Amino acid sequence: MSKKSLFRAHRAEFSDDHRVRLLQGAEELFPALIEAMDAALSDIQFETYIFDFTGAGAAVAEALMRAAERGVRTQLVVDGVGTGTLPHSWAERLQASGVQYRVYSPLGPLGLLLPHRWRRLHRKLCVVDGCMLFCGGINVLDDFHDPNYGTLDAPRFDFAVQATGSLVAPASETMDQLWWRMQAVRDARQRRLPEALQALRAASAARHAVRTAEAGPPMRAALVLRDNVRNRSRIEKAYRRAIGAARHEVIIANAYFMPGGKLRRALVMAARRGVRVRLLLQGRYEYFMQYHAARPVYGALLEAGVEIHEYAPSFLHAKVAVIDALGENPWATVGSSNLDPLSLLLAREANVVVEDAAFATDLRQRLVHAMQHAGRRMDPARYANRPLRQRVLDRIAFGLMRLALWVTGNRY
Repeated sequence: MSKKSLFRAHRAEFSDDHRVRLLQGAEELFPALIEAMDAALSDIQFETYIFDFTGAGAAVAEALMRAAERGVRTQLVVDGVGTGTLPHSWAERLQASGVQYRVYSPLGPLGLLLPHRWRRLHRKLCVVDGCMLFCGGINVLDDFHDPNYGTLDAPRFDFAVQATGSLVAPASETMDQLWWRMQAVRDARQRRLPEALQALRAASAARHAVRTAEAGPPMRAALVLRDNVRNRSRIEKAYRRAIGAARHEVIIANAYFMPGGKLRRALVMAARRGVRVRLLLQGRYEYFMQYHAARPVYGALLEAGVEIHEYAPSFLHAKVAVIDALGENPWATVGSSNLDPLSLLLAREANVVVEDAAFATDLRQRLVHAMQHAGRRMDPARYANRPLRQRVLDRIAFGLMRLALWVTGNRY
């Protein structure tokens, strides 16, 4: 393969026929998701890491069941760690309504002691009637509920997108491949009768025309996937290319931030050439590894002039970035991928990348508002002089993360 062909193979397939709508939190995502499910004519494909039936999560489950009961083919895949075994009462109701559901990589007796079990289904995707895509970082989880910490005082900070256009097809295809591989069926396309396909395509085209007309002007966008076969590093490379091309500003909001050496260097180099680099990161303690393992990488970033803001009101779960929103080449991404080894080396992830000024400006405004009104800027001197106990815990977590990577045979 030529160098030029190899470069193209790693690039996202952009096209200009998309309408992409930014959604913040379950408060915005769930109503749009439920509306689409209630209008579904043919099929719903749904994947999520966590499906929690508390509060607003139950409304999404109800919408799935309503669709299945009226004959819509409804397929649900949840992760074996994030969700685990579905509650018995809900599993019975889903099955009785006709929802087909599967658990991705259920944990066996040894659980996560086996390294191959670390490869999780972390993406959050939903395709309705083959013409509408929902993608982002938001699990089926009430904004004010956390399975480990209970009721939250403020909503979780997270984003998703609702999109139409040619990026829907690869999303549907990758979900098909996973579903039918789990079902041990070779040909996903055999699931529909030919005569039904023709009618449903016509119906989908009509619905697509209405939805895109309501969504505004077309945008340039692409779907970027990460898996453990053909797309091992596409999301990270998309970030590095965009950061490398930045001329004015880089803003990243990421829940679990532990970038590898190449991505750290890209951020440092951007800051040193005069780009304003701002990171909005998790400010509340959630998990030992994610909280402490991230902190040893802050030093070089702060020294280079990167601003780090820690989100305080609630848990930050966003995995988004916006670059040069006010410049000539705006770039933004919303998806499921953290900038840490679990996401970038092991998990199945999905991000939507948008090159559109209006979309990028909208996302930028929300992130800047969060930094100004809900973030605490980290002081480099205070970071350097943090208590010895915290520095020891940080180094222990960082070392354990490096050891885990060595066990999996990955370099980061």
